[in-house]
Amino acid sequence: MVRDGRPLLDGVDWEVRAGERWVVLGPNGSGKTTLLRVAGARLWPTSGIVEVLGQRLGRVDVRTLRGRVALVSAAVVRQLRPELTAREVVVTGRHGALEPWWHRYEPADWARADRLLAESGVGGPGGIGERPFGVTSEGERQQVLLARALMGEPELLLLDEPAAGLDLGARERLLSRLASLTTDPSVPPLVLVSHHLEEIPPGTTHAALLRDGWLVAVGPLAEVLTSVSVSATFGTDVEVGCEQGRWWSRAPT
Repeated sequence: MVRDGRPLLDGVDWEVRAGERWVVLGPNGSGKTTLLRVAGARLWPTSGIVEVLGQRLGRVDVRTLRGRVALVSAAVVRQLRPELTAREVVVTGRHGALEPWWHRYEPADWARADRLLAESGVGGPGGIGERPFGVTSEGERQQVLLARALMGEPELLLLDEPAAGLDLGARERLLSRLASLTTDPSVPPLVLVSHHLEEIPPGTTHAALLRDGWLVAVGPLAEVLTSVSVSATFGTDVEVGCEQGRWWSRAPT
């Protein structure tokens, strides 16, 4: 892939294994979303080899492959009809559909959708299950999208800046939900894209730092998230630290 005459993600050599929970960090325009779209079989590389769940792009029916990969992103919000209820949005994740009438759903499917909403903290009695998706808050919307992604029991979970635009309370509730997923062995490999170290949920195991389409550092979280490597990635001096499982960054005093 080429942007402004320059290779994008040229030389990227990256592998996500079973049980790993990754965060991809980098400034705007570094290629994070592009990398995630390639990993989700939504975008094809012009060179190199990409294998997703053991299948090589260009040699596999991506319609089948995409059903095995759940992607949570702002693009999904734009595709969903705002009149759908929250529980209808969640249940469509069973088949990766955009409308509930495209498929037949059994009572067990609806029960699972309700359970996922309840586990996220926005369902159950007094919850948003019957509320139109288009009038939910930003924080509620992200919880619904995450529940929708889990509804399909994916083999790979990709999250593109899920905390973007959330207020402090909504962000912390989302991170609490993500922490429950990162520490759950039944949850598939997970990759989260973010700009901020503060949005890394506890339980994350690995990190990749991306700048101008190149990997600055990749590997176990504690080895990658150093003040030197993060400063090089974002092009500004910062100090990085971790306290009680939560990461932070700030300009040196």
